[in-house]
Parts: sequence; C-alpha cells; structure tokens
Amino acid sequence: MLFGNLTIIANLIMQGAGEYTMKMHPMWQGPLVAPGGNRQSPIDIRVRKSVFDPHLKPLTPDYDPRTCSQIWNNGYSFLVEYDDTTDKSTLKGGPLEDNFRLCQFHFHWGESNAWGSEHTVDRRLFPAELHMVHWNSDKYSRFEEAVMEENGLAVIGVFLKIGKRHEGLQKLVDVLPAVRHKDSVVEFNRFDPACLLPTNIDDYWTYAGSLTTPPLTEAVTWIIMKQHIEVSHDQLAVFRSLLFTSAEEEVQKSMVNNFRVQQSLQGRTVRSSFTPFLKEEQPAKGPHTGH
Repeated sequence: MLFGNLTIIANLIMQGAGEYTMKMHPMWQGPLVAPGGNRQSPIDIRVRKSVFDPHLKPLTPDYDPRTCSQIWNNGYSFLVEYDDTTDKSTLKGGPLEDNFRLCQFHFHWGESNAWGSEHTVDRRLFPAELHMVHWNSDKYSRFEEAVMEENGLAVIGVFLKIGKRHEGLQKLVDVLPAVRHKDSVVEFNRFDPACLLPTNIDDYWTYAGSLTTPPLTEAVTWIIMKQHIEVSHDQLAVFRSLLFTSAEEEVQKSMVNNFRVQQSLQGRTVRSSFTPFLKEEQPAKGPHTGH
C-alpha cells in the first residue's frame, strides 16, 4: 500500500512520546535524524527573495478520475490513493523535465483556523495545506524506489483558506466519517483531484526539498501554488473530527496539528513562475485610507 513503509517508520518514532504545548503529533516529540539535512521541508517562502525564472513552464496535470481507488487513515492524515501502475494520471511541465505519476494526495491542518499549513508565505499561516504527491515514472519503476532517489518526487502544495464551501471537496468530506479511526480504509472512486487545484495554476513557487514525514528524504521538487482555494469552516471541522488513534485504543486523540515545523532554507533558491513586483495588490484608495 502506498506510503505503508513510511507509516511503519513513523509508528516506531511515535511509540512512547509525550505531549507538546501545542498538542503536536507524537511523531515530532522526539529527535528525528534527517538524511542529508540541508534540503528539508517545509519552509517559509519570502516573496521578495524568490527569483523569477522566465524558463519555468506552465504545469500540465492530466488526471483520470477512474484511477482513484481508496481513502486510508494512516494515523497522521488521510490519504486519497490512486492507481499508479500506468500513466493515466500524470503531471508534466512546470519545473519538471520528466513525467510524474499521481499516487496520492493528503492534507495537513491545525486545531484552529489560525494555523495548520506546513509552508508559509512571508510568515503567513493558512488553516490547511493540500499535498498532491507524484513520482518520476521516467526514471523509476515504482514509488518506493523514487522516494529514496534524486528527482524522485514532485509535490504540488495548495493552501486552504476559510471562505465559501468547496463543492468539489464535499464529495470527499462526506466519506471521511468512514475513516475516522487509524488504519481504516474505504473504497473511493472517480474523484478528480484537479477540482482541488486553484483556477490559476500558472503562478507558483518551486524549490528543492524533502518529504515532511519520515523518512524525510530529499527527493522532492516542491511546486507551491500562489493562489489558494476556499473551503468552509464546517468542511475543515470534519477533518478535525478524525482520529490519530485506532478504535481499540482507550484514549482517543483528535487528528489535528499534523504538520512539521519549518526548516531552514540553507542557502536554497526559491524560484517563481511570475514576477511578484508586477502583481502585488495596490492599497485601496477611498475616503478612509488616510494620507
């Protein structure tokens, strides 16, 4: 099962851990050794320090909803998994030279709407962040190989903001109570992940980074969307109704704050597909704006 090997590692780290002041997941309550360690994720994206790269191409996602197979609560998030044995659901373009297959997407979120995203933009936190995980099918034969190798993964990150109800997301939200407990799996078919992308996918930041869960391998080309998507407070409340714990455990723990703390940029360059200085919003002008 996709990410099964990652979860085994994570579960070993979780055993016997204590509590953080912000009720962080047990995974992050003990020391973790990152491989390499100088290209870790997530990071804060400093807009004015990002470098416009005119050679960055538009992204070309091509997803087949029929490859959607199931939802799995892995004890840290819920994963919507896709059949990645063929090139039916792929990502090309952008900073990528190769063809990448979609294997799953998942979210990170906080216990309140004040935080939850892993990446930030000029230190701005969002309530949640979507990660769409793809692996390089031109260079590698399967996900488990790609996750350990250079240029193995490409992850699209999308920020979620509280606003109007997201109709595309609702089909997923309706099924989540069936995977409330850790290790629960339900069949989930014909979901088009493209409905969770913002309307503008041409404006993005990209940098070389890592997985944000064990084994933390530095195999990821991150592609962070500039434009967020809106979801309702009630939809995120269903995310928070899930549990880190299995049905057999005596103490049940809410699935919240399932994000990693930010990592140092370590001299890396964050490239952007757009020129930030030309697209910054101008302050509103009116009778109450002052001098």
